[in-house]
Amino acid sequence: MVTPAPPGPTVVTGASGMLGGFVVRRLRDEGLPVHGVDVRPGDPGIPATVADVRDRAAMTAAFAGAGAVVHCAAALPSYAPQEIGSVIVDGTRTVLTAARDAGVPRVVHVSTTAVYGLPTRVPTPEEHPREPVDTYGRAKATAEEVVEEFRAAGLCVPMLRPKTFLGPGRMGLFAMLFEWAEEGRHFPILGRGDVRIQMCAVEDLTECVRVALGADEDVANDTYNVAAADFGTLREDFQAVLDAAGHRRRVVSVPARPALLTLRALRKARLSPVYDRLLHKLLADSYVSTDKVRRRLGFTPTHSNQDALLRTFRWWREQRETGRTRPSTGRTSREPWSQGALRVAKAFF
Repeated sequence: MVTPAPPGPTVVTGASGMLGGFVVRRLRDEGLPVHGVDVRPGDPGIPATVADVRDRAAMTAAFAGAGAVVHCAAALPSYAPQEIGSVIVDGTRTVLTAARDAGVPRVVHVSTTAVYGLPTRVPTPEEHPREPVDTYGRAKATAEEVVEEFRAAGLCVPMLRPKTFLGPGRMGLFAMLFEWAEEGRHFPILGRGDVRIQMCAVEDLTECVRVALGADEDVANDTYNVAAADFGTLREDFQAVLDAAGHRRRVVSVPARPALLTLRALRKARLSPVYDRLLHKLLADSYVSTDKVRRRLGFTPTHSNQDALLRTFRWWREQRETGRTRPSTGRTSREPWSQGALRVAKAFF
């Protein structure tokens, strides 16, 4: 059952990021009061606080009178390890503490399926142990423990675990696939590419946030996987992008073990943005169960992997035409990450 929207504005942390921006615009378009929080200025038409989520005084002030908080702010895997832990763990504790102090009744916390690590049980259910394998996943898992502390103390904290989400506004490493496709190149894939890698459309994740904001507390105060229900193999999904580019190029298999060793070496030398967990994910099936979010929260995703990829590719093409796809330092997922030494590999495809 969905209850009316909470009184007072909904405060969205990370409001200038991709997901936070979608959530802010969705609430605004529904005519609901919303307030953004980010270290970067956001939409000038939306009230906002420019501050770090680790600043307790600023968060408490921003949350005063709020009906709910949506905590989207986080660090990316490309950040320095110490910063990842600080932003994700300390930031989450600060946000929840400030929400409690300001009397906010509900905080929707956006986590990640990276807390599962590299599970061999697929589809992976929510009760699977947290077994993170990298700095980012460990920080997110620790932040979940913080959430559970506040739940035990009486705060309602719906926790969503999305798979990698994408849609208009997402670049990051996906920009590499889009660039190679648009330039008429084949695209390499480790091994046969027959693994099934589930993703999540940002529109679906945004809708799930909206549902979690309005659901009855006994249903909302739980943990849910959020991901596409319709997804194929990595080869099929990437090929759809190459087909859309119109150059009749193909996904090309490369020997997995030599490629893995090379990419690891490039990563250690800081010549590649492909982080270790992603390398492992590309070699085995990676998808989660969405039965619980359907059954308890009543949420059903509507976008497939290919739909999300192609919508993002079309948006990327529009950005390319306006010169907005230049590589960056990888500080946000809204910017294309530098391909480093991988750019040289384009000559072979």
